[in-house]
Amino acid sequence: MKRWTLLVLPIVILAAPALSASGQSQDIAVVESFIAKQARQENGEEYPEARKLITGDLNHDGVPDLAVLYTIEGQNGTNDHVQYLAAFLRTKSKLLAATHTVVGGKMNRDVELESIKNNVILCNTLSYRATDPASTPSKKGTARFVLIKRKLKEL
Repeated sequence: MKRWTLLVLPIVILAAPALSASGQSQDIAVVESFIAKQARQENGEEYPEARKLITGDLNHDGVPDLAVLYTIEGQNGTNDHVQYLAAFLRTKSKLLAATHTVVGGKMNRDVELESIKNNVILCNTLSYRATDPASTPSKKGTARFVLIKRKLKEL
């Protein structure tokens, strides 16, 4: 039995990253499909360099889910951009889109995704003061979001 374990264990250890990478690429495909569909609906396009993903439990089931901050810009040929936060839930090792909501954008606020702690999505924000130029919000703040009945609610 020990010999069998000694022979199989290195193979399992070497194969684990490949299995994990396969799951990650499936997750990315789900996220990209969701965002692409929304961008088409808005007649805009995603700014992919601004996308940020973090994992953590969002629905109190002990399984790591995914929160994604992304930006869609150029809606209908404008110079606008909107930041969205989306929640993706993992069920039976499959990732499914649960919901999304507007969290920031041009002349609103800039949002940075930080972490998920105790089922709460934590973000840092920069909001506009009355004296700020249109391109530079300066008022630092935070935002917290929870998933309640498949909707993201800001606390």
